[in-house]
Amino acid sequence: MNVKKKDIRTLTKDQLRLFFEENGDKSFRGNQVYEWLWSKGAHSFNDMTNISIATRKILEENFVINHIRVDQMQRSTDGTIKNAVKLHDGLIVESVLIPTPTRTTACVSSQVGCSLDCKFCATARLKRMRNLNPDEIYDQVMAIDKESRLYHNRPLSNIVFMGMGEPLMNYNNVLKAIDKITSPEGLAMSPKRITVSTSGVPKMIKKMADDEVKFKLAVSLHSAIDEIRTSIMPFNETFPLNDLREALEYWYAKTKSKITYEYVVWEGINDRKEDIEALIRFCSYVPCKVNLIEYNPIDDGAFQQASNKAIDNYINGLESHGIVINVRRSRGKDIDAACGQLANKS
Repeated sequence: MNVKKKDIRTLTKDQLRLFFEENGDKSFRGNQVYEWLWSKGAHSFNDMTNISIATRKILEENFVINHIRVDQMQRSTDGTIKNAVKLHDGLIVESVLIPTPTRTTACVSSQVGCSLDCKFCATARLKRMRNLNPDEIYDQVMAIDKESRLYHNRPLSNIVFMGMGEPLMNYNNVLKAIDKITSPEGLAMSPKRITVSTSGVPKMIKKMADDEVKFKLAVSLHSAIDEIRTSIMPFNETFPLNDLREALEYWYAKTKSKITYEYVVWEGINDRKEDIEALIRFCSYVPCKVNLIEYNPIDDGAFQQASNKAIDNYINGLESHGIVINVRRSRGKDIDAACGQLANKS
């Protein structure tokens, strides 16, 4: 009878140590295997060269390593890299390496598809097929770290959860992945270099605050007027701005961590004076900064980048109220790797 093998990366270090004890081996063997699985990113048991062939055979008989595989890598003219990542069950997600002169950032996915329905985002056109496991999220980061070292001669410096999926709809697995990424036994990255971007799930924002997470929070806002936000992000009807505001106030009271609002300005949608005034009011509730993001078309024509004059009006209005603002130019547009484009043409 065939026994289904267990995914070895669902085991803790203590469980691995116990496995070896129960199989008549030394418990420290579990430490070695754990190091191979996480800090060294082994793809197979044969990679574990300081472990005997007999022991590797036992591992092979009992476990699998459901490692991701970069199925396709595209490089942009601006140095951006997009990975089409094949999972163990054949499903595909995308992740992106974004280089600048001072840093390299990994934009990683947390779900296959997305359960939300933002009308301007290509990923939202895919139904949510499943959540990613912690090791699948971790593997995306490992792959991008290797590419950063290979193509840009430096290790990965930052991570943003802004790829496919809504991270707070896969909360437990995202937190487990971040624990591994920040662990000395993983990538030992500072949580301050990690940003989780959400479309705004109030209950889960409060839970993050209660869990005393150390990473940064970004909110995909795009309008501070309920009717407009609902028209482009229909889930806003369930999670309206007042509920989001209350959750963000709770977050800041608990964490003292400033919030980043991600904001795209579209022609004829949110480019009026009243839109700017509403954003200024929303920014007054909690210490924050605003990233104005260049829009990246997804070929349907319903959303068009606002005029330079409209962008300037936003900049002048926000700055006149002392609100920190960054204008983010898109990277990797020629390979559909920019914000909102993931899953567009893969």
